[in-house]
Amino acid sequence: MLTILGFAMIATFLVLIMTKKMSPIAALVLIPALFCVAVGQGAKLGDYVIDGVGNLAPTAAMLMFAIVYFGVMIDVGLFDPIVRGILRFCKADPMRIVVGTAVLAAIVSLDGDGSTTFMITVSAMYPLYKRLKMSLVVMTGVAATANGVMNTLPWGGPTARAATALKLDASEIFVPMIPALAVGLLAVFLLSYVLGLRERKRLGMLTLDEALVREPEQETVLAGAGTGASGGDRLRKGSAASGAGSADLTEDDDEADEEEFKGLDPDRSTLRPKLYWFNAGLTIALLTAMIMELMPIPVLFLLGAALALTVNFPHMPDQRARIAAHADNVLNVSGMVFAAAVFTGVLTGTGMVENMADWVVGAVPDAMGPHMAIVTGLLSLPLTYFMSNDGFYFGVVPVLAEAGAAHGVSPLEIARASLAGQALHMSSPLVPAVYVLVGMAKVEFGDHTRFTVKWAVLTSLVVLGAGILFGTI
Repeated sequence: MLTILGFAMIATFLVLIMTKKMSPIAALVLIPALFCVAVGQGAKLGDYVIDGVGNLAPTAAMLMFAIVYFGVMIDVGLFDPIVRGILRFCKADPMRIVVGTAVLAAIVSLDGDGSTTFMITVSAMYPLYKRLKMSLVVMTGVAATANGVMNTLPWGGPTARAATALKLDASEIFVPMIPALAVGLLAVFLLSYVLGLRERKRLGMLTLDEALVREPEQETVLAGAGTGASGGDRLRKGSAASGAGSADLTEDDDEADEEEFKGLDPDRSTLRPKLYWFNAGLTIALLTAMIMELMPIPVLFLLGAALALTVNFPHMPDQRARIAAHADNVLNVSGMVFAAAVFTGVLTGTGMVENMADWVVGAVPDAMGPHMAIVTGLLSLPLTYFMSNDGFYFGVVPVLAEAGAAHGVSPLEIARASLAGQALHMSSPLVPAVYVLVGMAKVEFGDHTRFTVKWAVLTSLVVLGAGILFGTI
C-alpha cells in the first residue's frame, strides 16, 4: 500500500505542477500532507516536516547566502567580461547562444555545486535570451542537462556517495567513466546545437549591434517567445515587425525590457571596477575552499556574502539596498526548499521511499541478474528523479550491488552505471538547485519539466550506452 501511495503522491504532484493547477510551493506542501493523512500517519506529520526541514536547512542557508553573494558579484561587474566575451562569440546568433549556454554551464560546473552553476549561467545568459526573445526553457533545459552530466565529478556528490555506499575508491569509479561521460557531454552540446538551430529558424539571426543598440527607429520588436513567428516577422533594424506572430511593444514594455537587460549596462551605479581583482580573488578563494571542503558550504557563503557586502558597499544604506534587490530571489528559492522539505520528510518518514525502492528492486527478474549493471543504469533514471541522491545511493545501490554480486557483476560496474541518471536528476523536483535555475530564469517549473525531461532522459541513455560500448559498464 505504501508503495502505491508513494508513486501516486509523486504522480499527483507532477501532474498538478505540469498542468499548472497548483504552484510548486503549494503542491510540495499540500500533496504530501494529504497523503500522510491517507496512510494513517497524519498525527506524525509535524515530526516528518521538522525532520525534513532539519535536513534541508543547511541547503536553504547555503542558497540564501549564495544568491546574495553572487548577486553582489553581478552588481559590481565581476561577470561582465564573461558576458561580453560570450556575446562576442555568440554574435546574437540564437544557435551560438544556446551552445554558449551549454559550454558555460559545463565549465562553471567544475566547482561541483549546481546552485553556483545555475546562478552564474543564468546571470550571464538571461539578458541576451530576453533581449532576443529566445525561449527561456531552452536555457534552463540545456543548463540543467549539462550540469547533470558534470555533476558526476568526484567532488560533485553522486560519485562520492556511490563510493561510500559500496566501500570503493571514487577514482576507480570515475576515471574509467570519463570517456562515457565525455560522450554524454558531447550529446549535450549536439542537443544545444539542434535546439539553437530551431531558435535561429524561429527568430532569425541578428548582428551584435542590432541586439545591443536601440535607436529611435528600432522601437518595434517581436513580442513573445512562443509566437512561432515567420522569417518575415523578425527583429529588423529600422523596420517594424508585422504579421500575426508579432506585436508592438508599449512604452512600459520597452522600459521593462530595458530593466531586464540592465545587467550589461556599463554605467550602472553598483559597478566597482577598482575592486575587480579583489572580487575575483575572493570568488576564486571561495570556490577553492568549497572544493577542498575547508568549511561547510553554507558557512563559506555566509562569510563570503558578509565580506563582499562590507568591502564593496561600506555604507549601510547601500548594503540594505543590495540585500533588498536580491530579496525576491532569496525568498522564492528558500521558500521552495523548505516546501520541498515537507515532500521529502513525508516521503521518507512514512516509509514510502523504502517500500518503493524494495518494490522496484524486487520487480527485476532473476534472469536479469548477469545484466544487473545495465539494470542499475536504467533504474537510475526514474529513481534519481523521484528520490534524493542519498536515498538512491545509500538505500538502493547497495541492494542492486548485492544482487549483481550473486551473478558475478562487479560492484564497480554497479557504481559506474548508477551515475547514468544524473543528467535527469538535476531537473528533479527534489533537487533544491533546480529552483534556483527556474527562479532566476523566471520560468515555471512545470514548463521546465515538460521541456527538459525528454532531453535529459536521452542524454542519460547516451551515457549508459557509451559506458556499455567502452566496456566500463
